[in-house]
Amino acid sequence: MKALLQRVSAARVEVGGDCVGEIGAGLLVLLGLDKGDDLTAGQRLLDKLLAYRIFADDEGRMNRSVADIEGGVLLVSQFTLSADTRKGLRPSFSSALPPAEAEVLYLELVDSLRQRHPNVATGQFGADMQITLTNDGPVTFLLES
Repeated sequence: MKALLQRVSAARVEVGGDCVGEIGAGLLVLLGLDKGDDLTAGQRLLDKLLAYRIFADDEGRMNRSVADIEGGVLLVSQFTLSADTRKGLRPSFSSALPPAEAEVLYLELVDSLRQRHPNVATGQFGADMQITLTNDGPVTFLLES
């Protein structure tokens, strides 16, 4: 499981021209689900991303989490994070969790995240999405479980 975290001042996701998820300051999280990933690993990853200290404190140091600042979390499923790019010029997705299983796990993680954090928005699983964001910093981290 991979989560690409981007600290944003704003982010939104559209499907077919309609906004399906939007946040102000917080985290845009692109989530890649791999074979062998499960809810337990996902829960640990959610714990970490909610507590990950990448927002400035009063002295300008990265010392606050998205929970501390009461920021938004925009969670978007992105299977391309599961790509194996080590060989050739075309990515392989053989390590990605099959779509039906990935959707179930993604929705479980969305439910869990919404129980833990008050400001959660999502993309639409499997859809062609357009994401607009203002990366604050830029600050981007890859978390892996």
